[in-house]
Amino acid sequence: MKELVEVIAKALVDHPDEVVVTEKEDARSIVLELSVASEDMGKVIGKQGRIAKAIRTVVKSAASKDDKKVIVDILQ
Repeated sequence: MKELVEVIAKALVDHPDEVVVTEKEDARSIVLELSVASEDMGKVIGKQGRIAKAIRTVVKSAASKDDKKVIVDILQ
């Protein structure tokens, strides 16, 4: 999951070298924290959060076979 979020985010931003994804996993869920450069924040979130929602949807679909809840947090 971490790699998937990283690939998607790097394709969206102007500074792909500043994309950092950290993964925290427990028994029932996986939390992915996405951090990008401050000037790229709008590109990752999108108008009214549409791009962020799309990223979360893709990751949830990819994780559906693992029976774990995946949470994508976008950090500033």
